[in-house]
Amino acid sequence: MKRIFCLLLSLCCLAANAQRKEAADTDNNLLRAALKGWHVKLSAGFNVGGTSPLPLPREIRSIDGYNPLLNIYVEGAVQKRFDNSRWGMLLGLRLENKGMKTDATVKNYHMEMTSDDGGYMEGAWTGHVKTKVRNTYLTIPVLATYAINSRWSVSAGPYLSYMFEGEFSGEAYDGYLRDQDPTGNKAEVSHASYDFSGDLRRFQWGLQAGCEFKAYKHLSANVGLQWGLNGIFPSDYTAVTFAMYPIYANIGFSYLF
Repeated sequence: MKRIFCLLLSLCCLAANAQRKEAADTDNNLLRAALKGWHVKLSAGFNVGGTSPLPLPREIRSIDGYNPLLNIYVEGAVQKRFDNSRWGMLLGLRLENKGMKTDATVKNYHMEMTSDDGGYMEGAWTGHVKTKVRNTYLTIPVLATYAINSRWSVSAGPYLSYMFEGEFSGEAYDGYLRDQDPTGNKAEVSHASYDFSGDLRRFQWGLQAGCEFKAYKHLSANVGLQWGLNGIFPSDYTAVTFAMYPIYANIGFSYLF
């Protein structure tokens, strides 16, 4: 029994020494990288914004309600400051949600929807529309950075996103639908629904810009803006007759190793 206890104690000591050595090696590697101008940064925060056509088409007469939803992002990035320069670069990998809920009043708004009794309808809708967008992306930003001073820095550049989970759905209520176009036969509709989630574009790209304030040695606060440059639906998509772009501001915190 004593031998078994001694053996277990020896194994625990070896494991502890290995963990300390691994932690020390990790710290030394991060230190060497920092001395060469490379830093590792972990960030988390929130996206606030919407997915919208630009400009708003005349068919949308008013926005009656808006809910930004809870859109969280987490990001890991490597950042390098060029030698003897304020300029640098950042390459990141971000997991993020972009979503919203809106309630709008529309007139002659092209719709493809399903009534409560299961009938398919298409035409020019006049009435109210509620829409929910909730998309999850894996995003790669590639940014140029510029240090204004020891605390403030700015960044800008393109990003690429892959959507692996998406929702674009809603309901139309309290209105009427004219068959095919605004001159078609009129049908009163109390409630109908639509779901275009399966038609969303998988790949997105756009531009982002932001600024960062280094509050402490390892902790900073950041704000930014992401502006999608291709619509969330394919360009030849007919169910939604105008392009819709994801435009989101973000606010968060970063830990710099």
